[in-house]
This record gives sequence, C-alpha cells and structure tokens, in this order.
Amino acid sequence: MSSAFDEIEEALQEAIAHTRGEPTGVTVRQAVRVDVASIRARLGMSQAQFAEAFGFSRGTLQGWEQHRREPDGAAKVLLRVIEREPEAVLRALRISTVATPAL
Repeated sequence: MSSAFDEIEEALQEAIAHTRGEPTGVTVRQAVRVDVASIRARLGMSQAQFAEAFGFSRGTLQGWEQHRREPDGAAKVLLRVIEREPEAVLRALRISTVATPAL
C-alpha cells in the first residue's frame, strides 16, 4: 500500500515542481486547440461552404465551433494546414477529370 502512496506523492511533487518552473525530467505535452470558427471566418466562408469545400460534415463543423467536440488528430492537422495554406488544400482536393484507361 505504501508503494502506491509513494507513487502518488512523487507525482504530486513533480507537479508542484513543474508549476514552479523547475526542471522535472518529465515530458509535458500541451493540447493544441484549433479555433475552427476563426479559420472559417478568415476565409469568408459559411459553415456549409467550409464543410463542403474541405470534406467535413456540417454537424461535425458545428460541434467543433460550439466546443461540444474537439477535432481528432488527423482533422486537427488538416485544419492547421487549412489555416496556413487554404489554397494548397483546395488545389489538392480538386477532383480531376482524368479518364481511366479501358481494361
């Protein structure tokens, strides 16, 4: 039982040291929030236009904008790229009309 208590105590001491800015040797990752509404607004698109252009469902987009849901890893990456290079994403998503060879 004391082993579990010792682990908890050690973790608390690490947390206290971290808040004080002291080195702990522990890797800390911060969650990166994506402000989907501001990305969409900056592009001057409605929710319907943004969802259609980038392949999201409108309901999912609304959930993100209303902070009821958080984009998953892949969606978060795509949203970051859209934020920085929207034209590149739109070019990449454009459907080409290349004819497929007859078999």
